[in-house]
Amino acid sequence: MTEHLFLGDAYRRDAAATVTGHTQEGGIILDRSIFYPTGGGQPGDSGSIDWEGGSTRIATALKARQGAIALVPAEPHALPAVGTVVQQVIDWERRHRHMRVHTALHLLSVVLPLPVTGGQINSDRGRLDFLMSEPPEDRAALEEALNEVIERDFPVTDEWITEAALDANPGLVKTMSVRPPRGAGRIRLVCIGNADHQIDLQPCGGTHVARTAEIGRIRIGRVENKGKQNRRVHVHLD
Repeated sequence: MTEHLFLGDAYRRDAAATVTGHTQEGGIILDRSIFYPTGGGQPGDSGSIDWEGGSTRIATALKARQGAIALVPAEPHALPAVGTVVQQVIDWERRHRHMRVHTALHLLSVVLPLPVTGGQINSDRGRLDFLMSEPPEDRAALEEALNEVIERDFPVTDEWITEAALDANPGLVKTMSVRPPRGAGRIRLVCIGNADHQIDLQPCGGTHVARTAEIGRIRIGRVENKGKQNRRVHVHLD
Protein backbone atom coordinates (compact mmCIF):
# COMPACT_ATOMS: atom_id res chain seq x y z
CA MET A 1 0.00 0.00 0.00
CA THR A 2 1.16 3.54 -0.77
CA GLU A 3 0.93 6.24 1.89
CA HIS A 4 -1.26 9.03 0.47
CA LEU A 5 0.68 12.17 1.45
CA PHE A 6 -1.69 14.47 -0.46
CA LEU A 7 -4.48 13.66 2.01
CA GLY A 8 -2.50 15.12 4.88
CA ASP A 9 -1.17 18.13 2.97
CA ALA A 10 -2.56 19.03 -0.45
CA TYR A 11 -0.05 21.89 -0.69
CA ARG A 12 3.02 19.68 -0.50
CA ARG A 13 4.95 19.95 -3.78
CA ASP A 14 7.83 17.50 -3.31
CA ALA A 15 8.80 14.54 -1.15
CA ALA A 16 11.30 11.72 -1.00
CA ALA A 17 10.08 8.13 -1.38
CA THR A 18 11.32 4.61 -2.03
CA VAL A 19 10.40 2.46 -5.03
CA THR A 20 8.53 -0.63 -3.84
CA GLY A 21 7.52 -2.15 -7.18
CA HIS A 22 6.46 -1.78 -10.80
CA THR A 23 3.25 -2.56 -12.65
CA GLN A 24 3.17 -4.75 -15.77
CA GLU A 25 2.38 -1.60 -17.77
CA GLY A 26 5.54 0.17 -16.61
CA GLY A 27 4.13 2.18 -13.71
CA ILE A 28 6.34 3.03 -10.72
CA ILE A 29 4.99 2.25 -7.25
CA LEU A 30 6.36 4.18 -4.28
CA ASP A 31 5.95 3.68 -0.55
CA ARG A 32 4.56 7.22 -0.22
CA SER A 33 3.10 9.54 -2.84
CA ILE A 34 2.31 13.22 -3.25
CA PHE A 35 0.79 12.37 -6.67
CA TYR A 36 -3.01 12.19 -6.56
CA PRO A 37 -4.22 9.18 -8.60
CA THR A 38 -7.05 9.57 -11.12
CA GLY A 39 -10.37 9.04 -9.38
CA GLY A 40 -13.63 10.64 -8.33
CA GLY A 41 -13.66 12.79 -11.46
CA GLN A 42 -10.29 14.35 -10.65
CA PRO A 43 -7.31 13.75 -13.00
CA GLY A 44 -4.11 12.21 -11.71
CA ASP A 45 -1.23 14.56 -10.99
CA SER A 46 1.70 15.04 -13.36
CA GLY A 47 5.27 16.01 -12.49
CA SER A 48 8.64 14.28 -12.26
CA ILE A 49 10.80 11.96 -10.19
CA ASP A 50 14.58 12.09 -9.87
CA TRP A 51 17.04 9.58 -8.47
CA GLU A 52 20.77 9.07 -8.49
CA GLY A 53 21.68 8.56 -12.12
CA GLY A 54 18.25 9.16 -13.61
CA SER A 55 14.99 11.07 -13.86
CA THR A 56 11.70 10.84 -15.70
CA ARG A 57 8.61 12.94 -16.31
CA ILE A 58 5.37 11.57 -14.87
CA ALA A 59 2.32 11.94 -17.11
CA THR A 60 -0.27 10.86 -14.53
CA ALA A 61 -0.88 8.67 -11.52
CA LEU A 62 -3.31 5.75 -11.30
CA LYS A 63 -4.74 3.54 -8.60
CA ALA A 64 -3.14 0.10 -8.50
CA ARG A 65 -3.88 -3.04 -6.51
CA GLN A 66 -4.12 -3.15 -2.74
CA GLY A 67 -4.14 0.61 -2.21
CA ALA A 68 -0.98 1.31 -4.21
CA ILE A 69 -0.48 4.30 -6.51
CA ALA A 70 1.32 3.81 -9.84
CA LEU A 71 3.17 6.73 -11.42
CA VAL A 72 3.00 6.55 -15.22
CA PRO A 73 6.12 7.84 -17.08
CA ALA A 74 5.40 10.29 -19.90
CA GLU A 75 7.80 8.38 -22.20
CA PRO A 76 9.39 4.91 -22.25
CA HIS A 77 12.27 5.04 -19.80
CA ALA A 78 14.52 2.79 -17.75
CA LEU A 79 12.70 2.51 -14.43
CA PRO A 80 14.37 3.00 -11.05
CA ALA A 81 14.93 -0.35 -9.36
CA VAL A 82 13.02 -1.51 -6.31
CA GLY A 83 14.67 0.03 -3.25
CA THR A 84 15.79 3.18 -5.07
CA VAL A 85 15.21 6.44 -3.20
CA VAL A 86 13.58 9.05 -5.46
CA GLN A 87 12.57 12.68 -5.14
CA GLN A 88 9.06 13.32 -6.44
CA VAL A 89 7.88 16.75 -7.61
CA ILE A 90 4.35 17.51 -8.80
CA ASP A 91 3.29 20.05 -11.42
CA TRP A 92 2.08 22.44 -8.75
CA GLU A 93 0.27 24.96 -10.97
CA ARG A 94 -1.84 22.18 -12.52
CA ARG A 95 -2.55 20.57 -9.11
CA HIS A 96 -3.57 23.91 -7.58
CA ARG A 97 -6.03 24.57 -10.39
CA HIS A 98 -7.54 21.13 -9.80
CA MET A 99 -7.87 22.04 -6.11
CA ARG A 100 -9.64 25.29 -6.97
CA VAL A 101 -12.06 23.65 -9.42
CA HIS A 102 -12.76 20.71 -7.10
CA THR A 103 -13.62 22.98 -4.18
CA ALA A 104 -15.79 25.13 -6.45
CA LEU A 105 -17.79 22.04 -7.41
CA HIS A 106 -18.45 21.32 -3.73
CA LEU A 107 -19.87 24.83 -3.46
CA LEU A 108 -21.92 24.40 -6.64
CA SER A 109 -23.64 21.49 -4.90
CA VAL A 110 -24.43 23.89 -2.04
CA VAL A 111 -26.10 26.57 -4.17
CA LEU A 112 -27.81 23.85 -6.23
CA PRO A 113 -28.86 21.47 -3.41
CA LEU A 114 -29.87 18.55 -5.62
CA PRO A 115 -28.60 14.94 -5.95
CA VAL A 116 -25.40 14.77 -8.02
CA THR A 117 -25.25 12.07 -10.70
CA GLY A 118 -21.75 12.69 -12.03
CA GLY A 119 -18.86 15.11 -12.24
CA GLN A 120 -15.54 15.92 -13.88
CA ILE A 121 -12.60 18.18 -13.02
CA ASN A 122 -10.11 19.79 -15.43
CA SER A 123 -7.39 22.36 -14.87
CA ASP A 124 -9.54 25.32 -15.94
CA ARG A 125 -13.11 24.07 -15.62
CA GLY A 126 -15.35 21.40 -14.16
CA ARG A 127 -18.91 20.18 -14.24
CA LEU A 128 -21.53 18.46 -12.15
CA ASP A 129 -24.52 16.50 -13.38
CA PHE A 130 -27.65 17.00 -11.29
CA LEU A 131 -30.87 15.07 -10.92
CA MET A 132 -32.84 18.05 -12.19
CA SER A 133 -35.76 17.97 -14.60
CA GLU A 134 -35.54 21.64 -15.62
CA PRO A 135 -32.46 23.88 -16.03
CA PRO A 136 -31.84 26.72 -13.53
CA GLU A 137 -34.21 29.58 -14.23
CA ASP A 138 -31.61 32.32 -13.77
CA ARG A 139 -28.02 31.35 -14.62
CA ALA A 140 -26.70 34.81 -13.70
CA ALA A 141 -28.28 34.56 -10.24
CA LEU A 142 -26.76 31.10 -9.80
CA GLU A 143 -23.31 32.44 -10.74
CA GLU A 144 -23.67 35.34 -8.31
CA ALA A 145 -24.77 33.02 -5.49
CA LEU A 146 -21.78 30.75 -6.09
CA ASN A 147 -19.29 33.63 -6.10
CA GLU A 148 -20.85 35.13 -2.99
CA VAL A 149 -20.19 31.90 -1.09
CA ILE A 150 -16.62 31.76 -2.43
CA GLU A 151 -15.93 35.35 -1.35
CA ARG A 152 -17.04 34.63 2.23
CA ASP A 153 -13.71 32.82 2.58
CA PHE A 154 -14.91 29.79 4.51
CA PRO A 155 -12.24 27.39 5.80
CA VAL A 156 -12.01 23.97 4.13
CA THR A 157 -11.00 21.18 6.51
CA ASP A 158 -11.31 17.42 6.77
CA GLU A 159 -11.98 14.75 9.36
CA TRP A 160 -12.27 10.97 9.42
CA ILE A 161 -15.23 8.87 10.49
CA THR A 162 -15.85 5.15 10.60
CA GLU A 163 -17.72 3.37 7.82
CA ALA A 164 -20.40 2.52 10.38
CA ALA A 165 -20.83 6.23 11.15
CA LEU A 166 -21.34 6.94 7.45
CA ASP A 167 -23.88 4.13 7.19
CA ALA A 168 -25.77 5.79 10.04
CA ASN A 169 -25.75 9.12 8.12
CA PRO A 170 -26.40 8.22 4.45
CA GLY A 171 -27.47 11.80 3.70
CA LEU A 172 -23.80 12.83 3.79
CA VAL A 173 -23.30 11.22 0.37
CA LYS A 174 -24.34 13.69 -2.34
CA THR A 175 -22.90 11.94 -5.37
CA MET A 176 -25.01 9.07 -6.65
CA SER A 177 -22.49 7.87 -9.25
CA VAL A 178 -19.36 7.75 -7.07
CA ARG A 179 -19.55 5.96 -3.74
CA PRO A 180 -16.98 6.55 -1.00
CA PRO A 181 -14.19 3.94 -1.06
CA ARG A 182 -14.61 1.22 1.53
CA GLY A 183 -12.43 -1.44 3.07
CA ALA A 184 -10.05 0.70 5.13
CA GLY A 185 -12.54 1.04 7.97
CA ARG A 186 -12.74 4.82 7.81
CA ILE A 187 -14.06 7.53 5.49
CA ARG A 188 -12.68 11.03 4.93
CA LEU A 189 -15.16 13.91 5.19
CA VAL A 190 -14.45 17.34 3.69
CA CYS A 191 -16.04 20.20 5.60
CA ILE A 192 -16.58 23.75 4.30
CA GLY A 193 -17.46 26.33 6.93
CA ASN A 194 -16.90 26.66 10.64
CA ALA A 195 -18.56 25.72 13.90
CA ASP A 196 -20.96 28.65 13.61
CA HIS A 197 -21.87 28.09 9.96
CA GLN A 198 -21.07 24.78 8.28
CA ILE A 199 -22.26 24.92 4.67
CA ASP A 200 -21.05 21.57 3.30
CA LEU A 201 -19.97 18.21 4.66
CA GLN A 202 -19.49 15.20 2.38
CA PRO A 203 -17.18 12.22 1.81
CA CYS A 204 -14.34 13.05 -0.60
CA GLY A 205 -10.84 11.77 -1.26
CA GLY A 206 -9.75 14.62 -3.54
CA THR A 207 -7.57 17.69 -3.02
CA HIS A 208 -8.99 21.09 -2.06
CA VAL A 209 -7.87 24.61 -1.26
CA ALA A 210 -7.63 25.66 2.39
CA ARG A 211 -10.11 28.54 2.12
CA THR A 212 -12.85 29.23 -0.41
CA ALA A 213 -11.58 32.70 -1.43
CA GLU A 214 -8.52 30.96 -2.89
CA ILE A 215 -10.78 29.59 -5.64
CA GLY A 216 -11.15 33.03 -7.21
CA ARG A 217 -14.12 34.10 -9.27
CA ILE A 218 -16.09 31.38 -11.05
CA ARG A 219 -18.11 31.69 -14.24
CA ILE A 220 -21.11 29.45 -14.93
CA GLY A 221 -20.87 28.01 -18.43
CA ARG A 222 -23.23 25.83 -20.40
CA VAL A 223 -26.16 24.00 -18.85
CA GLU A 224 -26.75 20.86 -20.92
CA ASN A 225 -29.67 18.48 -21.11
CA LYS A 226 -28.27 15.00 -20.40
CA GLY A 227 -31.55 13.12 -20.27
CA LYS A 228 -35.09 13.48 -19.00
CA GLN A 229 -34.04 14.05 -15.40
CA ASN A 230 -30.42 15.24 -15.73
CA ARG A 231 -28.80 18.61 -16.30
CA ARG A 232 -25.04 19.16 -16.66
CA VAL A 233 -23.77 22.45 -15.23
CA HIS A 234 -20.31 23.67 -16.29
CA VAL A 235 -18.14 26.05 -14.25
CA HIS A 236 -14.95 27.84 -15.33
CA LEU A 237 -12.12 29.55 -13.49
CA ASP A 238 -12.63 33.18 -14.48
